[in-house]
Amino acid sequence: MKINSLSRDDALRALSSSENGLTQAEAAKRLGENGFNEIRETYRPNFAVRFLKQFTHFLALLLWVGAGLSFLSAYLHPGEGMLTLGFAIIGVIVINAVFTFFQEYRAEKAFAELKKLLPFNVTVMREGREAKIPALELVPGDIILLAEGERIPADARVTETHFLKINNAALTGESEALLREAGPAQGELLGSANIVFAGTTVLSGSGRALVFATGMSTEFGRIAHLTSAVESGLSPLQKEIVKVTRLIAVLATAMGVAFFMIGHLIGREFWGNFIFAIGIIIANVPEGLLPTVTLSLAMGSQRMAKRKALIKSLTSVETLGAVSVICTDKTGTLTRNSMTAQKIWSDGRITDARDFHASKGDLLMQTALFCTHARYSEGRYTGDPTETALLELARKNIGDLDAAFIAEIPFSPDRKRMTTIHRFQGDLVLFTKGAMENVMPLCSRYLTHGVEQEIDDTFRLQATQACHHLMDAGLRVLAFAYKTAVRYDPASLIEPNKQSSRASVGVSLENDLVFAGLIGMEDPPRPEVPEAIRKCHDAGIKVVMITGDGSRTAVAIAREIGLIQGDPIVIEGHEFNMLSDRELKKQLAGREVIFARMTPKHKMRVVSALQENSERVAVTGDGVNDAPALKKADIGIAMGISGTDVAKEAADVILLDDNFATIVNAVEEGRAVYENIRKFISYIFSSNIPEIVPYIAYALLKIPLPLTVMQILAVDLGTDMLPALALGAEKPTPDLMKQPPRKPDERLLNFGLLGRAYLFLGPIEAAAAMFGFFYVLSTGGWQWGSEMPANSVLYLQATTSCLTAIIITQTANIFACRSFRESAFRIGLFSNRLIFIGIAVEVLLQLFIVYHPWGNRIFSTYAIAPGIWLVLAPFALFLFCAEEARKAVVRSI
Repeated sequence: MKINSLSRDDALRALSSSENGLTQAEAAKRLGENGFNEIRETYRPNFAVRFLKQFTHFLALLLWVGAGLSFLSAYLHPGEGMLTLGFAIIGVIVINAVFTFFQEYRAEKAFAELKKLLPFNVTVMREGREAKIPALELVPGDIILLAEGERIPADARVTETHFLKINNAALTGESEALLREAGPAQGELLGSANIVFAGTTVLSGSGRALVFATGMSTEFGRIAHLTSAVESGLSPLQKEIVKVTRLIAVLATAMGVAFFMIGHLIGREFWGNFIFAIGIIIANVPEGLLPTVTLSLAMGSQRMAKRKALIKSLTSVETLGAVSVICTDKTGTLTRNSMTAQKIWSDGRITDARDFHASKGDLLMQTALFCTHARYSEGRYTGDPTETALLELARKNIGDLDAAFIAEIPFSPDRKRMTTIHRFQGDLVLFTKGAMENVMPLCSRYLTHGVEQEIDDTFRLQATQACHHLMDAGLRVLAFAYKTAVRYDPASLIEPNKQSSRASVGVSLENDLVFAGLIGMEDPPRPEVPEAIRKCHDAGIKVVMITGDGSRTAVAIAREIGLIQGDPIVIEGHEFNMLSDRELKKQLAGREVIFARMTPKHKMRVVSALQENSERVAVTGDGVNDAPALKKADIGIAMGISGTDVAKEAADVILLDDNFATIVNAVEEGRAVYENIRKFISYIFSSNIPEIVPYIAYALLKIPLPLTVMQILAVDLGTDMLPALALGAEKPTPDLMKQPPRKPDERLLNFGLLGRAYLFLGPIEAAAAMFGFFYVLSTGGWQWGSEMPANSVLYLQATTSCLTAIIITQTANIFACRSFRESAFRIGLFSNRLIFIGIAVEVLLQLFIVYHPWGNRIFSTYAIAPGIWLVLAPFALFLFCAEEARKAVVRSI
């Protein structure tokens, strides 16, 4: 018999469980029998397959052709050095494959570590007590507690429900709210009203359910093979790098062919021209660019995680740096989410909470005590901070009272109130708390000095003024009301849906209430927030507050944290609904904007309007209804502590501390990652010019080849690698958060970056390289136009000098590339220790190439006099000073 057709008691017996859940020993036994509650990947390419893919991409295929032609050349014309070149090109392919594979592996491991920072936990009943356990350890027979916004961890049979609505879109594709019921049902499991499935989400309400399937035995597990083969694509930045690399490769090939033809026309022999063409191609192509970018993004994600921002995708890293507007909640993000009751308005006067005293019959305190989800157990309060503050206040004044919970009409962003019904002292009593404007209209009487009186305009004005006074002090204000001798029919609380034809009359209970009073609670701003707000203003980022609190409370807090200075544009929920899209976009163009009494569904429209104003928007959220806005925004940011599973899944970034300052830190890191990528691209591209110029001079001026292909490879895949990676670890420069956000259409490889590398820094390095080459030749007695054997000592020393000049100027270039505007002295010459490690390795490798017999043999070099290093050193100093002068000019404009 299917579990959906069983009664609750029969279902519990069928799985040898009870309402108290399993014992720890039984749960451990079942975990051993059933395994972890996880969806395993059905297919994943092994390391060998993934490694072999590195040999078949576009650039690798291009180099394979070059190697093949080199071997053909060696076969037809032996003794020309083409065999060595062929093996060298294969060496390039292998080194590039190993490097790329290693970088991708490191990036993958980095993201795997990040996932561990946010485990998926569930609440279960174990031995009659609630316990939080990892979802992995869930077993059949467990009783799970379900609450709004949570992801359901396993297939389960509902045993208790309070307006429990779920969304089965993950399984069915239909995102309707489906009401769950606890009674038996017939038919298939997927259509049963008493079954919830792994991977689906709780939209509203709460309940309990009996787990009957976990892991690969769930409905979600059965379709795992359909999703496991789907691979994540490249981020926009990575795609741009791929396109640029291919474009450069094509241009380099075209350039090689063009100069091959020019060489042929001026009488160069075929194989000499061929070597030249291969050199041009290898000199231009940035072999390690894409894996370096990928690793930089992954390392940026890890740095953000250390600053409490968990990045879910590489795309988010690059997008964060371009954010121009942050739409943020107030509670818990700008404030501590640590509520304390401060003021109480009852009997017509405001009293400090510390001085308030009430009897056990005080109905204001009774409402605060009973109308809540908060709990006091084992010496501590658990639940929503607002509710725990109210429960603490009530217990302090009237202690614990016995009352049987009967029913609940849950809080919703639209209703802005919560109602519970309890059997208390023999009567059914209804307790309501919520926003003043949502509770007062339901009341016909008010309580003063223990006597109920009819509400009149005088009282409404008095209560409104008291509420405004508390809100102006920055307090969150809730109104409380009650009704005794309630006539309650359980059917009246059922909302209509496809599975029930009973009418919705639940709200009819919430009328003719008695207004009991107001309580104002303080949620102090986080101490880091004012400085974070200032950094946003300096960085040209507008911060828009979107809160469910009243406008007076919102303005008071905004002014306290420095979010507003003058008179802001304040839009409340009812006003928002009346604005046309055009009017909304006009209001959002204002400098200081606050939205109050807003519901999560309003966020979506705000985000859309900002995006239509050409803004890049980051938005925070923690609830189920925030998910659409989180998905719509350029960057969705979910709260890691208070956020629901639904919000976390929809978001791109998860704040591990729910702190607004962490958002600003993440934006700064996002900008830094993007800038660092541009820095090492500038560094790598700068060395292309001194690698290309010798080949152009060789082809046009009929001189010996100043730089061999092997020596180019020594630069690109040897000496340049570690310094380039060190630039990827640069900390944010002091002025990074004082610049406006980059424009959405700004390209990574723009004219400014390429011009700096190819037209400014590169030519200086090329001049040094050619000077070194001709200096050695001229001091050795060489005369223009005379032939030189490829193995002559003078020629080998000249090419070695050319290579050494490139290395020396690159050591200066790495300091020049540490920023685009700031002086190297301002950011600190010694602030990045990896730079010096990179330079040390670069110099040691060059010393090996120049002075060790193995280096001489592999790279066709010969030892040069130490004096030559001193002759070339001024070029490095000139490059550094020239770049400092350029930066000074840029800063002055």
